[in-house]
Amino acid sequence: MQLTSNSITPKLADNSVVCLMAPTASGKTALAYELYDTGRYELISVDSALIYRDMNIGTAKPTTTELTRYPHHLVNIIDPMQSYSMAEFVSDVIRLIDDCHNNGKIPLLVGGTMMYYMALLDGLSPVPDSEDGVRAHVEQWRQTEGIQALFDYLGKVDPISHQRLHATDTQRITRAIEVYLQTNIAISDWQRKPKQALANNPHQQWHALTVMPDRPWLHTRIEQRLEIMWREGLVDEVLGLLEQYPLTPNLPSMRCVGYRQVLEYLTHINHSVFEQPHLDKTQFEDVFGRFEDPSKHKIKPQRALQSQSSTLDSQTEALACYQMQNKALYATRQLAKRQYTWLRKLAQLSNVNNDLHNNNEIVISSYESMTQAREYLI
Repeated sequence: MQLTSNSITPKLADNSVVCLMAPTASGKTALAYELYDTGRYELISVDSALIYRDMNIGTAKPTTTELTRYPHHLVNIIDPMQSYSMAEFVSDVIRLIDDCHNNGKIPLLVGGTMMYYMALLDGLSPVPDSEDGVRAHVEQWRQTEGIQALFDYLGKVDPISHQRLHATDTQRITRAIEVYLQTNIAISDWQRKPKQALANNPHQQWHALTVMPDRPWLHTRIEQRLEIMWREGLVDEVLGLLEQYPLTPNLPSMRCVGYRQVLEYLTHINHSVFEQPHLDKTQFEDVFGRFEDPSKHKIKPQRALQSQSSTLDSQTEALACYQMQNKALYATRQLAKRQYTWLRKLAQLSNVNNDLHNNNEIVISSYESMTQAREYLI
């Protein structure tokens, strides 16, 4: 892997692929719009939340007007009931990069899902996708016997994964069992197989830009964004999703930050939406448990929301609302913290052995602000 110094502003070649990587609320979208307006770039979303239709407020999705003016690939591609694997993402990106280059454009991959970027730049283990029938069987098993039964089974068929995973990590435990039942090979064995990174393509020049702004500045931006989401009606958006889809709390879409905290709030106030015949209220109660006093949380409560529910007394509902806002703020800060960790890891990919990258030139640059990244790209 050959690296280019941050001090050099390259003239991007026509076969370039640009990754703009930064934490949530850092200003990626605004820069992406500016780059699109130059006429040289085409936008590909790298965001595991923007893929879902009807999830707009909590994902900070561009508006319909913005998406018309600034088209994004991989936005609004599946329903909240569906899943979308990293392998599917990589396959879609391969196709879209070729399409962009054929259109005379430079693909700009922009978003905050760092595991997707890692799959592109460092490679993805050849673990097969789970078949629908196998996934349904394991989910039924989990609902019938509980996650502990699956975890115990994993200890018998894949001791390495069993030791690595926490007993409550439902997503990874079920995925590991799905892979074993489908292939009769432990997922830990699949993960040891050689990885192949899309960025290894010798016919493309990849530019990976990591932007890590000052954390206090970012925390202020996160608080401001959450305030906007509450005002715009995130709670009502989740209620609409529950009315429209037979959602469960363990779906990937419902594990998104913000949505999960609203689901917990609605469960705690015993909202009437759970009387919908297509919803199983017990699943939500099993995940979120009983109401917890928000005084245990150290983050200062934000402005209370005006809720339409009157199923509990106003004081209890207000406390649950405060707790929801506090937990959403904390979860978003934790998301940003994890994103910083991933960004540092991505910035260190230059240490990977050159032979693994077929001597392909991958330019990795790190910045403290979007302004600096802008100077590199324009």
